[in-house]
Amino acid sequence: MGEERSRTYSWEDPLAALARASGRSGLEAMRMVAAGELPQPPIATTLGFRLVEVERGRVVFECEPAEFHYNPIGTVHAGLASTLLDSAMGCAFVTTLDEVVGWTTLELKANFTRPLTAETGVVRCVGSVVHPGRTVATTEARLEDAEGRLYAHGTSTILVLPA
Repeated sequence: MGEERSRTYSWEDPLAALARASGRSGLEAMRMVAAGELPQPPIATTLGFRLVEVERGRVVFECEPAEFHYNPIGTVHAGLASTLLDSAMGCAFVTTLDEVVGWTTLELKANFTRPLTAETGVVRCVGSVVHPGRTVATTEARLEDAEGRLYAHGTSTILVLPA
């Protein structure tokens, strides 16, 4: 067997963070997360990515793929790219909301164009809103490295939940 590795991390209560965002627009809440005034969600801590840019209808996440993201064939599991795409598309949608409301990803389509590895370096996932509907919204995202090489791209359909 190979050398054992370990990783330890902690996170904050996501429901407490949601309560602190109450009464704010989605754009304000996302800006607070990017600024560190609200914690990153637990999934971001678990996978090691962070929200770094926010504007209405657009967000950017960054992540540095690492060995703990690997699958059994020695590349980063597609789940990391899928999660980055889903997070960027969902948060881009949130920035269009007058107040934070419930929503869920109804459909996610991802295309992978090249493998991520621990040698890839920092990647950026840019999510943007295509159509900010009141009941159903559509979004898109691109995952690229520092040189602009595309690793994945996707689209999603978002369902806004009743209050």
